[in-house]
Amino acid sequence: MASPGKRAFLMRVRPEVLEAVERLAAAELRSVNAQLEVLLREALARRGHGKDRKGEE
Repeated sequence: MASPGKRAFLMRVRPEVLEAVERLAAAELRSVNAQLEVLLREALARRGHGKDRKGEE
């Protein structure tokens, strides 16, 4: 079940992409879920859709 304040969802991903995320997560001592959230936040920030945009997330 999702943590309070978070929503759960299913995601289909190519096996090689998931394997790369798993390796990165292990190297950075994170869970795969936490690593995906970090990667998504970084990508959103690069595109100008991060927390700083009008105080929204």
